Amino acid sequence: MAELPEGVELPGGQVATPRPSAAAVLSRGAGERREILLCHRVSEVPSFPDFWAFPGGGVSRVDRAAAEANPDWFAERDDRISLIALLREMVEEVGIAPDGSGGFLQVASELRDEVNSDKAAWAVLATDNRLVVSGFSADLITERTTPPLAPVRFKNRFYHLDLGDSKIEPTLPNGRSEFDEFRWWKPAALLDAWMAHSVKLPPPQITLIRDLVEHGFDVLAEDPPSGYHIIEFAHGVECVPLPTATLPPATHTNCYVLGQAGGPRILVDPAAKSAEALEILSAKVTEIQATGSDIIGTIFTHRHPDHIGDLSAISSMYQAPILASSETHEVIPSCDTDSTLKEGDEITLGEVTWTVIETPGHCPGHICLCSEAGIISGDNATVFGTILVPSGEGDMNAYLAGLERLRDIDLPLLFPGHGSMVANPTRLLNRYLKHRKARHSRVLEAVLSGKNSLTDIASEAYSDTPDAHPDLARDQTLSHLKALEKSGEIYRIKKDWYKN
Repeated sequence: MAELPEGVELPGGQVATPRPSAAAVLSRGAGERREILLCHRVSEVPSFPDFWAFPGGGVSRVDRAAAEANPDWFAERDDRISLIALLREMVEEVGIAPDGSGGFLQVASELRDEVNSDKAAWAVLATDNRLVVSGFSADLITERTTPPLAPVRFKNRFYHLDLGDSKIEPTLPNGRSEFDEFRWWKPAALLDAWMAHSVKLPPPQITLIRDLVEHGFDVLAEDPPSGYHIIEFAHGVECVPLPTATLPPATHTNCYVLGQAGGPRILVDPAAKSAEALEILSAKVTEIQATGSDIIGTIFTHRHPDHIGDLSAISSMYQAPILASSETHEVIPSCDTDSTLKEGDEITLGEVTWTVIETPGHCPGHICLCSEAGIISGDNATVFGTILVPSGEGDMNAYLAGLERLRDIDLPLLFPGHGSMVANPTRLLNRYLKHRKARHSRVLEAVLSGKNSLTDIASEAYSDTPDAHPDLARDQTLSHLKALEKSGEIYRIKKDWYKN
């Protein structure tokens, strides 16, 4: 963890255990007319805001209690708790329920209000036959486990619910909802829209859409695929999480595979060092080569060790030039085929061009890559946890300027060095800027109030964050102090700081 002050050690993050969940793939029509329902997630939800997703959610304790209290519900199925959760979620999110005859109906608003006020009300209503369980059947079409990118993960079961030629429509509930719009899509048209970067879909669901287009519901229901699936953040941007010794709560570094299967590919930040990570990377390289693709380059966003893998071991998997900034090249073995990247350089893969953006605040020589798909941002921002600007090699002024540059580019997605992709980059980057600028002001105010030593300034500046690690708080305060000194607002005499 190169960004940590010398002598500071933090316990490693823990990979979250997946929780069970169930999602409904509602379809209507048949053949070429068949459409599937997706729901647009509001901007305020913490997970996948502004994405289109299938209705559904996690299996809760009330679902388990309902299954235990009603052993006759779906008694013949070993996934009965998931089906109960599925029916409850459908009432809550889209207002649709079984009609008792194999079809579906619109749920009365007063019943739906009860369920949305108290999840346990669904089981009560079903027991009283005001909602119906009998006659309901759903085909499991796939299981997908979310990758180790966030503190909460799910083992998702996706079920096909065929509405046939029913005219029933989803509706929003009274009050707050995680959705603000519904839309019926033909699977092929949805896939085309995603490939054109005009629609955002969570990774587990885009591979399901691909399977639906290629195989259809019946084939998937006969043998529901599970286990390994590629993680596509965007068309031409695949994520391969590699376990690394990185800053918690993260447990992995995101290696990105750019380009299309069968065409030239580039790997970004293949950070594999451990036996586990090298095995994952080796399997991915074999998979890439099996599609007929050649790996034509390796890009490193910056020189921190949780982003640069065991180059000797990686070179035995594939041979390709390394593309990185001059500062990053200083810490890796040189080769005649390597190239130095700088501001404005372009890398073209097929019809897609990635442009280099220099953002040296977190680390000297740090770069980002931008294309119409989004921004590969390295260690500039992340959804979970924080980004440190080390006082030794970082530059807080450059970091803030870099965040503003990335925000002003205004691209649809941000692909960070750790954690989940970001669906609303502007919102996240503004949050980072607001937080860092507020801390910048608190550090300056501490000096203006007469605090002079690093310890006293840090204590004052972080008084609003009592749980902050004291050594990290001092180091980040020192980064702010150096930035303020460079800006001419304060000056230093030995180890003390004073206002100009």
